[in-house]
Amino acid sequence: MTTMRAVRFSAFGPPSVLGVQTIAKPVAQAGEALVKVAASAINPSDVKFVSGVFNPTLPRTPGRDYAGTVVAASSRWAGKSVWGNGAGFGINRDGSHAQFVALPEDWLSEMPANLSMEQAATVGVPFVTAWSALVVAGDIRAGETVLITGASGAVGRAAIQIAHWKKARVIGADINMSQDSEADVFINTNTKDLPTMVAALTENKGVNLVLDAVGGPVFEPAMKSMGLDGRQVAITSVGSRRVEFDLMDFYHNRQRLIGVDTAKLTGVEIAVIMNALRPGFESGALRPSPLKTWPLDDAVKAYEAVAAGDASAKHILHPQDA
Repeated sequence: MTTMRAVRFSAFGPPSVLGVQTIAKPVAQAGEALVKVAASAINPSDVKFVSGVFNPTLPRTPGRDYAGTVVAASSRWAGKSVWGNGAGFGINRDGSHAQFVALPEDWLSEMPANLSMEQAATVGVPFVTAWSALVVAGDIRAGETVLITGASGAVGRAAIQIAHWKKARVIGADINMSQDSEADVFINTNTKDLPTMVAALTENKGVNLVLDAVGGPVFEPAMKSMGLDGRQVAITSVGSRRVEFDLMDFYHNRQRLIGVDTAKLTGVEIAVIMNALRPGFESGALRPSPLKTWPLDDAVKAYEAVAAGDASAKHILHPQDA
């Protein structure tokens, strides 16, 4: 078989610009692996890429996350079940919303045996982002108190699990009360003042670490919620790109502000993170998101659900199904 089916777009716009096409099946070059994709997640970032954010080269197959089986590679990888998130997928190289994807072997990571392909495909973007923010950039430590804004979102939920795995206490915050939040305490920022509530919950000491998955209007309240030597990691900004904060408080409290952009990670760096996440899923400390599956022919409908903000489940494409 020299062809495959893939989701494609040749112009920027809403999900309606997408279509399922028959294109040439990729051929693994020296040092590469060919993966038969069993399941691939649709992330909000995929919708943004299709709309033209980050200006992907066209035509392009979108999709950052995947789980599947290596069908062509060296003996080290042939036949292995793998999961991951590809560097540049959907931007400058074709992504995972296709029946096959080719990528360098050193980008591969073996998936946990206790997860299904669909479950493994939900992990990539949310958990890689949360790990990059909390562990790599934030240097989270056991016994610390962590504030996670946007705690009801996919990254926020992943971050709560990772923080607990690392033995930290978690204060979750979002605009809506999350009934199933795993945070130790949850603050509804629509009805409560974030810095005031955090002060009350920390004996006026403030938190050690903030993962701000909202930015914009939440940025300064999150900064005010930090204590001495606090670190705040920013990964996005909803609404306004410009923010302000009290610079004197910032330096008097010896605080640090750190930016994280997982789109800049290399494939090798992503594989290292996926390998670090594996024991958490194998032990049950980390758990995949609820999911909803779609055949490839329903890709536009699946993208529309993600574009509409449906976060009730992770939307997963089955590329091998029509």
